[in-house]
Amino acid sequence: MEKQIIDSVGIKRALMRMTYEIVERNKGTDNLVLVGIKTRGLYLAQRIAKNLKNLEAVDIPVGALDISHYRDDLSKSEKDTMIHDQQLDFDITNKKVILVDDVLFTGRTIRAALDALIDQGRPAKINLAVLVDRGHRELPIRPDFIGKNIPTAMNEEVKVALTEVDDTDSIAIVSK
Repeated sequence: MEKQIIDSVGIKRALMRMTYEIVERNKGTDNLVLVGIKTRGLYLAQRIAKNLKNLEAVDIPVGALDISHYRDDLSKSEKDTMIHDQQLDFDITNKKVILVDDVLFTGRTIRAALDALIDQGRPAKINLAVLVDRGHRELPIRPDFIGKNIPTAMNEEVKVALTEVDDTDSIAIVSK
């Protein structure tokens, strides 16, 4: 059973609020870059960049991060054979990086993303922005910018739909 809890207007508001918080906490946009975790995190990062363009009249670099080779459920032999390529087309060294994802659950995706990000350079600072924080952490990871806290049961899933890939904007809870 699927129950929609946030519509497109709610997502737009959450992202705008997060944009204001990013500007406020970083005292502007100097040295700021956005890195979205593929797939939906990238589209959210692009939307935040668009908000920043409208709000501050600046173009913030946006990059995509593929964390599939950094997952902790891969065997040691799988990890040993992987080559870690440069994924971003801009340098993150000494930059304030906002790492963006759609849903924060156990924290394992973010741990993998941090490893992948560090392979790209040495940022001055990394902040985490998530559209939904659903709880149930397995690692000591906490978001800095949250669109919506949605407490869930372990037998539920948070489904984020974005027009770029799903033809609609919504957040739903799905019972397994």
